[in-house]
Amino acid sequence: VQLQASGGGAVQSGGSLRLTCSVSGFTYDYSGIGWFRQAPGGRREGVSCISRGDVTFYEDFVEGRFTISRDDAMTLVHLQMNSLKPEDTAVYYCATVSLCVPGAVGTNEYDYWGQGTLVTVSS
Repeated sequence: VQLQASGGGAVQSGGSLRLTCSVSGFTYDYSGIGWFRQAPGGRREGVSCISRGDVTFYEDFVEGRFTISRDDAMTLVHLQMNSLKPEDTAVYYCATVSLCVPGAVGTNEYDYWGQGTLVTVSS
């Protein structure tokens, strides 16, 4: 079982990045994939998720700037991030999620996490 996040980098404020979560090795259909982030010195927080039924969720701070999408098999999940702000600077992680509904995203002890990809936004 493997989730691999990629696509991070350094951009200036207002720039864009596209993160990709590559998923492999699963023998069952997980409910959905979520993106989370952890800023330096901060707590890990949810960003967005997408379910197999194409339900999507975005945290309030996204404010319409990010778009999550997936391929049919949900082995590739993308997070297009536009109008990036310095406060978006964080390590971004993808994970399988047990909860992805319009109001929330959540994981439990059975979900899997990938390694993070660093996003740095300079002012």
